Parts: sequence; C-alpha cells; structure tokens
Amino acid sequence: MLQRLALGELTVGDLAEPLTMSLAAASKHVKVLERAGLIRRTVDGRRHVCRLQPAPLASALAWFRFYDRHWNERLDALEVLFRTDASSADPAADADADASSADPIPADPIPAEEH
Repeated sequence: MLQRLALGELTVGDLAEPLTMSLAAASKHVKVLERAGLIRRTVDGRRHVCRLQPAPLASALAWFRFYDRHWNERLDALEVLFRTDASSADPAADADADASSADPIPADPIPAEEH
C-alpha cells in the first residue's frame, strides 16, 4: 500500500483493488497506517482518499542505515579476526591475512547519546 501511495493519492477502494482482501480489511490496514503516521486520510463525501506521509519513513531509514553500517563494520572486523586466527594455524594463509588487513573491532561504534 505504501509503495503505491508513493506514486500518488488513492482511495481505500483503489488500494484494496489489486490485493486479495476485502474493502473492510483494506480499511483496517489503512487505519493502522494512519495511526502509525505513515498516511493521511481525508474524507470527501463517501470517498476516503489516502496520501503518503513520508517523514516517519525517513527517520526509520536513517536508523536502518546507521545499524547497517555499524553491523557491517563489526562483521568485517570479525572476519579479520577469523582470518588472523586461521593464518596462525596455517602458514600458507599468512599471505592472505596480510593482503586483507583491516582495523580491529572498535570499542564502541555507537555514540554515547544513542545508547
């Protein structure tokens, strides 16, 4: 529903049409999205017109990007540790470990104000 509303406003009926759900079920979904602040619904006679409110999605995206970056850094550092451990057990792997050196795991990559 949100993806379709990103293209422009639609009535609840328009939102329900391509989905395998009743108009009543679509209306319930719309109410949940409304309470979450993701859409705004206006009533024009019998038509309930919905439009996307993208601001909450932007803050969620920023949160996901932060943690995506955080976990990618942590997993990269873990990979370095595994390669280092493997190279100490296998002298032939020393060349691979030297070629892929990276920073060790940082103490705490999350700023204190975000804890």
